[in-house]
Amino acid sequence: MQQSEASLLSQLKALEVELQQPVARRDAARLDALLHDDFHEIGRSGAAYSKADIVASLRTTAQHAHIVADDFLVRRLTADVVLLTYRSAHTLPDGTLDQHAMRSSIWQRHGHGWQMRFHQGTPTQPFEPR
Repeated sequence: MQQSEASLLSQLKALEVELQQPVARRDAARLDALLHDDFHEIGRSGAAYSKADIVASLRTTAQHAHIVADDFLVRRLTADVVLLTYRSAHTLPDGTLDQHAMRSSIWQRHGHGWQMRFHQGTPTQPFEPR
């Protein structure tokens, strides 16, 4: 039985937001559970990253930016693969927003839960969170 769209959106939004938190970013076991072995990312900069690249980078970053994210939408690609899109920005120490991006992630369901298979960030014009 398929999960309702609202429930699916809520679950994947929670996983996506978890990946933006310093606690998860420093936890190699949690990153391993959330990122598929074939994970690939095209960053906001246009650079490409593998799972190993991302795990190494996130675990060694001294200070992680506070990320705001909104406008989450989910689209089923198959019963076990979904596309999650949203927009994000980093909050600077003075409270202003920087590095605005439109983001898309492909999540794949496995026996043990959902894993992110692909992620891309695309620079966008500044926006105010809703």
